[in-house]
Amino acid sequence: MASHEIETLTQALSRLPGLGPRSARRAVLHLLKKRETAFDPLLAALASVRERLATCGICGNVDTSDPCAICADPRRDARALCVVEEVSDLWALDRARLFPGRFHVLGGRLSALEGIRPEDLAIDSLIRRIAAGGIDEVVLAMNATLEGQTTAHFIAERIEGYPVRVTQLAHGLPVGGELDYLDEGTLAQALRARRPVA
Repeated sequence: MASHEIETLTQALSRLPGLGPRSARRAVLHLLKKRETAFDPLLAALASVRERLATCGICGNVDTSDPCAICADPRRDARALCVVEEVSDLWALDRARLFPGRFHVLGGRLSALEGIRPEDLAIDSLIRRIAAGGIDEVVLAMNATLEGQTTAHFIAERIEGYPVRVTQLAHGLPVGGELDYLDEGTLAQALRARRPVA
């Protein structure tokens, strides 16, 4: 049986997304076996991030500097702004390296069931960024859920009077997806968004 401290570490790791009790136990055993090459560097990295962690005052990204590396990058197109629900969405889009512009993190999505209202999100700061000028396009990159689409519609209405082009991510068939395995909502969206064959 493991000591109380090791069990506490295992329980702490098991609360992380994607790690259950068994995976956490395997991770702890690996860390204990590889103290010098895995455990110590992990502790140092955690301490460094904890000490320097900051939320970007411009876009809401989580980084070790304010403004974050994306907002501070002069190579980014300041005229294109991609609005996302969460930091994880920003990281996923940025990892793809397909969007050359900047981002804005809302910190969630509108949800009547969860009691999340417009004032609970970073919508006002988004409007201020747009009102300041210099933005030509706002990409609404909300999740393809009812709440995500409600949030996108709400934001589109709020920025209607500004001289910006408002676009939204396409929804539909995933690359490599087979029609037989897709739900009706995905198929319906794919049919609505059909386009001519070039």
